Formats: sequence, structure tokens, C-alpha cells
Amino acid sequence: MFTKDTGEISETVKSMSCAKDHWRAGHRHGGETRCLNDTLEGEVQAFLFDEDQLHTYDDLTKVNPVTPTTVLKCLQARYSVKVFYTHAGCTLVALNPFQPIPHLYSLDVMKEYHHAFHLQEFKPHIFIVAEEAYRNVQGQLEPVNQSLVVSGESGAGKTWTSRCLMKYYATVAASSSVMKSQDTVERIERRVLDSNPIMEAFGNACTLRNNNSSRFGKYIQLQLDRCQLLVGASVQTYLLEKTRVACQPANERNFHIFYQMMKGATDEQRKEWKMPHGQSFSWLPNAEKSVEEDCFQETLQAMVHLGINAERQRQIFRILAGILQLGNVNFSSSAEELQPCNLEEESKDFLQRAAGLLRVPVEELQTCLRVRMLKAGKQNVFKPCSQSECNMRRDCLAKAIYAQLFEWLVTFINNSICADNSAWCNFIGILDVYGFECFQINNLEQLCINYANEKLQQHFVVHYLRAQQEEYIAEGLQWSFVKYQDNQSCLDLIEGSPTSVFSLLNEESRLNRASDAKTFRIRLEKELCDNANISWDKFSKEPHFTVGHYAGKVNYQIQGMVEKNKDPVPPELISLLQKSGNPLLHQIFADKETENPTTKGLSKVTVVSKFKNSLESLMKILHSTTPHYTRCIKPNPQCKPLTFEKEEVIMQLEACGIVETVHISAAGFPIRIPFKSFIQRYGLISKSSRFTPLTAFDAHLSTLLGTFQFGVYKPDFSNKTPKLLFSFPDVEADNKDVLPEVKKLLMVVLQHQALDPSHHLDRESHSSLVHCGRTKVFLTQSMLELLENQRKKILSQRAFTIQCCWLQYRRRRRHARKQAATLIQAAARSWLVRKHVQRWHRAAAVIQTTWRKWRALLQSLAEVELDDAKDLMEEDLPTLDPVISERGSVQLATMQEPVTVRGWPMGLALASAPSITVSLTATGFQKMTSLVASLNLPSRRAEYKVETNQYTRELASIRAQPRGSVKLHCQRSPLLYADRQPDMSQVTGFNQILLEKSL
Repeated sequence: MFTKDTGEISETVKSMSCAKDHWRAGHRHGGETRCLNDTLEGEVQAFLFDEDQLHTYDDLTKVNPVTPTTVLKCLQARYSVKVFYTHAGCTLVALNPFQPIPHLYSLDVMKEYHHAFHLQEFKPHIFIVAEEAYRNVQGQLEPVNQSLVVSGESGAGKTWTSRCLMKYYATVAASSSVMKSQDTVERIERRVLDSNPIMEAFGNACTLRNNNSSRFGKYIQLQLDRCQLLVGASVQTYLLEKTRVACQPANERNFHIFYQMMKGATDEQRKEWKMPHGQSFSWLPNAEKSVEEDCFQETLQAMVHLGINAERQRQIFRILAGILQLGNVNFSSSAEELQPCNLEEESKDFLQRAAGLLRVPVEELQTCLRVRMLKAGKQNVFKPCSQSECNMRRDCLAKAIYAQLFEWLVTFINNSICADNSAWCNFIGILDVYGFECFQINNLEQLCINYANEKLQQHFVVHYLRAQQEEYIAEGLQWSFVKYQDNQSCLDLIEGSPTSVFSLLNEESRLNRASDAKTFRIRLEKELCDNANISWDKFSKEPHFTVGHYAGKVNYQIQGMVEKNKDPVPPELISLLQKSGNPLLHQIFADKETENPTTKGLSKVTVVSKFKNSLESLMKILHSTTPHYTRCIKPNPQCKPLTFEKEEVIMQLEACGIVETVHISAAGFPIRIPFKSFIQRYGLISKSSRFTPLTAFDAHLSTLLGTFQFGVYKPDFSNKTPKLLFSFPDVEADNKDVLPEVKKLLMVVLQHQALDPSHHLDRESHSSLVHCGRTKVFLTQSMLELLENQRKKILSQRAFTIQCCWLQYRRRRRHARKQAATLIQAAARSWLVRKHVQRWHRAAAVIQTTWRKWRALLQSLAEVELDDAKDLMEEDLPTLDPVISERGSVQLATMQEPVTVRGWPMGLALASAPSITVSLTATGFQKMTSLVASLNLPSRRAEYKVETNQYTRELASIRAQPRGSVKLHCQRSPLLYADRQPDMSQVTGFNQILLEKSL
């Protein structure tokens, strides 16, 4: 809870009224204006009376009246309840809490803002700015490419904000559902995020105002493909403060990477880098101070993820260790003037270590530091350096090595994360530059840094504060011009033509003579005395000049500024580094040309020229994109958590023009679309909706529409029947054809809005939604949301209709294909059956024919194989006993046990025992039977049974002649069972001999 201090409020308002001639409070309809007077003071006190509700104003455009006091009180109230983001029209104000707020940037919060249907309904957050830019790319609104400009003083939180933006896009834009590319997406996401720790370790340092101050500027382009997925990134850097390597301001530190090495190195690494415990280095002040960024392992992991292998890491850290050893090398003046300076005893060991780490000969290194080479015609003249010159050459060597190493890192990172030109089509740029700086001693670095902030402020002024208001007037809007602080005169002082600080500094740097600070100050005073933004303190002992920047006045020391602008690197030092045995050090200096001392001065490229050119290329990119501004505010200079100092904040609000921005945003139209582009994008709304004239509306709808006085229509209730009277400014001839379509389209949208019960419009808060100019349609954010929502609904309906037609077409086509396939299948099957039947008939006929032939063949063969009875009748038969002949039986001898008697045809009797006598005669049918097969005559109780051998003895046929050999046919016979053989196990004696010979 805040205490009401009316005296403070009154005093603040009066002081602001005196400081500025008149603050303009733009009327919402562009009407009358009035100065801050007693009436305004009363309004301020009335607004601040209920202080418990001040923190609820999430957009400063809702503040009424808009004054520095009311804006300051709202920000203070929100900061006290730990609300750090506030909308200020087109910009986002971010107050640094100076303490971690992890839940504010969690993954769930990212998803919540990414999937939000109406972003304006959510609390202000940096993710809203990120999501708006991302949706602009998805909507392909010209210009499609986006730029997120993060500005503010040093320590205001720009680096953290940029880090959150990169993490948001790496999470949202890389969430691909394609499984096959998931590994690639994670690799790109990881590499883009891991570029931050490396860049901060090598480019950030701890200063008086910030523990993680960026000592270089960077513009990161996040590359998106046609599906708005992250496919790569690129980094552009601007003006690394390399002087910090060899010269650190009081109570400040060197770059983070040196302290990370000192605190995170292992014993083995310390031994390799020749950095024992307890070793102190001149270029590492305040080494005992610990900050959050002193995390060596995080830097090493980021290097690994970016593809920097272990050997290359060793080379990098050996170079950095060599730079630290150089800082401990000190020189003492020689007794003789013509002799080089002497090395102090302690410095000899450090020089030896530095030469070993940089892999250069120690003798040559010592010579290059103490002796300089001059060209006299075709001859080289060597001249000993003074003590100050030796120190300068040592510092120059260290700065050159570190600057080239930093450039190599940036190039390596770009090669690692940058995608091919064919792989991406749009980008979202994140600009993070050093904030405005003002120290006790300011030199060329602070001048360039503040110049960059002046350019960014001018971009904001030109793009928003000035360009929008000028366009309102040019388009015929009734607009009361809101005054703002224009810093163009300051930019003319710094970079203007033909005479400016930069031009005079370059001229002085190109002269082949030693610079003099007092002489240069006199020249500045003579050439630039007409500019009100520069002043001098004539009673100061040190030559300097004071520039009135948009954020305040800064005194710049002239001493050493010209030498820093020259940035000379002795050619012998470059030649020495080109001979280095360190592969990386040799590589980064291999293509660097040595400067020729005889080169004309006009051809030299100075530091400010190089920085100005790179900054101009950056501004071209920003002008070609859609900018989104985030103003980071530093609540207190001591960086204390949750401490709000009003004097510090009000100075920053005035400097960056927050109050003027709120004025213009509250009364203006941030969205401007040409007529043709407007019809091209939103014309489908009028074509797809039915337009009902106002005469068909009831009185309630007429009253509701009467609240929209936006230049397109004005309600006239003089008649009983309400009508819409259009009042447009003079429209160009080329746009007269599309003007009726614009009218109809806007009326359709507003009628739909009025009839929609889910949208309630406040008459006071929606007094101005849209205005038609001569060539463009001017919209507020709420009106743009109405148009976009209506367009999405129509597109959804069209898409649904297309889907229905497509599904119906597919269903019909599928049914027709099914019927056709059924007919084809039936025809094919019938044809196949016919073919099969015909083939079966042909095969059956062939089989039958073949079978008949084969059967006839078998029959003929069987006839040949069988013994013919007629042939046997012709043979002479032995005379038999009449009794035996009559009976046709077999007479057997007397035997004790029944035995099996085998009878063979033609009287061949074979007995299994020698005591048995067998005689066989056959006539008639008996003879025929004996010719076919042999007989088994088992004896059982004087009973005899005749069995053929054909089936049981596996003998198919026997052809025996009385006086010839026995022939047995057992295989390859057409007769039944002809493939069987007799059982040799039961055949003995003469029968066995006959069978063995026959088989």
C-alpha cells in the first residue's frame, strides 16, 4: 500500500510542466489539447486516490491522465506486488527484479501463451511479444520478417530478456511432430541455445552496473522454414570491447572466460596452462568476487554440443592462458636511450610461459615487444621502444589475439547453427546491444555504445513516434500532434556530414603524426560550436567534451581516443603470430594482412568507420522488418532485489519516451493497411456475409453503432429511420474503385460484432476503432482482432465445406471404384474358371489316352511274360504212376512231424528235409496251376493245404524247363507283385542255390 502525498504529486507535475514547454494530452478523437495546469493536477490526484487499484493497470494506455507521475506510480505499484511486465501501447516495459523468478519462465507458461487464443486477455509478459511476432510470421503479414528490439540501460535486464526469447522460440518453433526429424530438431534447438553461454563467456563482463554486462552487440536471426519451424540461426556481432582484455576500469572485471578458467580448471589443466594455485594476474582484478556466470563446466558442455572437439578446446584455452601470462610481463626503462627496455626479473618467467603457450619463439616475442620496425625506402630500420610503447605493444598483442579468437568463435557458431538459404524463408531477429553507459571516465568505447543506443532510439522515434503521426496527418485524420524528444540533432553531432565528431576523429586518426588531445579538443570546439548538444568545461584540466544524449549528458575523455580509433597492430606482431605452432592461432592470423606503414592514411579503416558501417547495415535490416519494442528499466543503480527508486526510473522513462508512446498508442491506430491489401486479405468477409442496411436494425442496435465514431460512418438520428452517413477524406483516384468494398467490409464486421451477444462493447473504451485515410485503413488492435477472428471463422467454414465436398467426392469415387473392381473381378474369375476347365479337359484327355496306351502295353507285356500252357504240352512228360496220375495228388513219405512241402512246376520237387521224398505230376487244371506258381503243402494231421507262392513267398512267376535252368522274374514286370523277391531266409539247400544264381 502506498501513502498519498499530494504535495509530492503537485510538485512533480509543476516541475514537469516547467521542464517541457507543454505536454500534450491527445484527445481520443484527435480533438482539443490542453497543457498541464491546475485542472490536470486535480485529475492526477483523483486518479492516484485509489492506490490499491493501481497495480491492476496492465496497459499504461488505460491510465487517465497520462503523465510521468501516473505512469511512475502505476509501475511502482505493480513492482511492489512482483508484477514486472506492463504494456505501454506498442512497447513492453520490463522492470528488472534483480532476483530469480523461475516460475515466470517455465515450460508450462510458454505453452500457455503459445496456445492462447487472445493474447491480450493474458497478463503482460515477454512471451506475448515473442508470440505476436511468431504469429505475424505465420499470418504472412507484410513485412513478414520480425525484429525484437530489446533496449535499456546497462543492468536493466536486456541479456536475460534476449535469453528468454531464444528459449521461447527454441521451444515453440522447434516442436515438430515428425518423428524422423526429431533428432535434427533437438540438435538445432540445443545448438541455438548453447551459443548463448559461449557468447556470454567470451563477450560479457562484470561492471559497476551489471554483473553480466554485454561488452558487444549481437543480432541473432532465428531462421524459420515454410512451416514456421526453427531450422537454424545466425549471429552478427558489433564492436567487441577488446580494450577490456588489457585495461579494466576500477572495481570491474575482465571477461568471464578468464575467471571461469581460474575457478573451474582441474589440477591437470592448471599444469598445462602454467597457472598454479595462488597465481595472481594483473589483468584479472577482483578475482575473489564470484558471480553466477562463473560456470566453467557449462561453457565446456556448450562447446561440446556445438562441435568444438577436445583438441580445439585445448588450443583455445592455451591461447587464453598465454594472454594472461602476457599481462604479467612488465618493462623497465633502459639506462641508455638507444638500448631496448629491460625486462623485470619476474617478467622473464612470465614471458617464457606466454611464448610456450602461444607456441612462438621467446626471443622473437621479446624482440617484437621491445623493438619496432620502420621502413626507410627499401630498408628496414629497427628502433627501440620506450617503456610506454612496450606496454602498448604488449596490450596491442593481447587485444589482437582475443579479438581474432572471438571472431573465429562467432564464425564457428554460425557454421554450426546456420541453415542453408534454401532451407529457410523467414526469420525473427533478436537485437541485444549494450545499454546506455555513463562512467566517471568515458572514452571511445562509451561513445560508440551510446551512439548505437542513439540509433536505436531514433529508429523507434522515426518508426513510431514521428512516422505514425505524420502519416495520420497525411492520410487526413483529425490528429493533434503529440510532442516528443527527437534525438536527430544528437545523431547529426556524432555522425553527421560533412562535420561531426566521427568525421573529425577519423581525419585526426589518418594523419601520420602523434595525436594531441588538447589540439583535437580545440578543433572540435571550433567546428562543432553551433550544435547545442555538445559542450565543454573550460576549467577542466583533462581535455574532454560533453554530449547531451537522449538519456542524459556524458563527458568523454579525449586522451587516448585517437589511438583507440586507429587500432594499430604492428606488422611484426602479425608476422610472429602467423609463425605460431598453435594450429588455431596460426589459422586465425593466416589470412590477416600486415599493414604497410607506407600506406596512405586515407585508405585506413578506423574503428568508428567500421562500427558505423556495421550499424547502418543493422538499421537496414530493422527498417525492412516489423519491429517489436521491449524497454528494460533498471529500478535502482545498486542492483538490489525488489527496490524501486523513483528518480532512477523516471529518468529512464523520460529518456526512452515511454510517456509519449502511451499518448500516441492511446489515441492512435497502430495498424495501417493499404486499401488493396486490406481487400485482398479481408475481402472474403464481405463476400461471405450478408450485409443488412441500417434501416432494418432496431433502435438498440442503432444506438450501439452510434458509439463507434471512427471516421467511416456517423449516425444521424435526426430522422426516424437511422442511417449511416459516410465521411471520407479525399481519396486518391487509384483507390476510388476499392473504396465501396472497404465500406461494405467494415460495416459487415461491425454489424456482426454488434449482433454477437458474446462480445460486449463499452461505449467509452471503444470510441475509436477504425479510420479510412486516403490510401490506407487505420485500425486499432481490437479492430484488427475483430477482422482476424471473422476471417478465421469464414476460412474455417470454407475449409469445412471443402472438406465435406472432398469427403463426398472421395466416397463416391470409392464406391464407383468398388463397383468397377467387383465387375472386373467377376469377369476375371469367370475367364480363369473357363481356362482352368478347358485345361482340365485337355489334361484328362491326355491322361486317358496315355493310360489306355500304358494299359495296353502292360497287357501285351504280361502276355509275353506268362508261360503259355500250349508250349508246355508239347514237352515230353515223364511216365507217372497210374494211381498218382488218376488222383492228381502228392504222395509223401512217412514222417514224424508235419512239414511244409514246396512244389515247383514241371516236376521240380524241392524239400526242406532230405528225408522227405516229393513227387509231383500235373495234368489239366492242376498242370495249369503248377505253371502259374509254386505250391505250399503244409502237413497238419494228415491234411494238406495248397497255397501259391505268388502272394506269400513274394515270387511272381517261375519259368522252369525240365532240362533247363530255373528263371525267376522278380522286378520290372507288369504282373501283380512282380517287384517282390523270395524270402531267402527260409530257402535252403538246392533251392537256395538256384535262387541266388537267378537273383
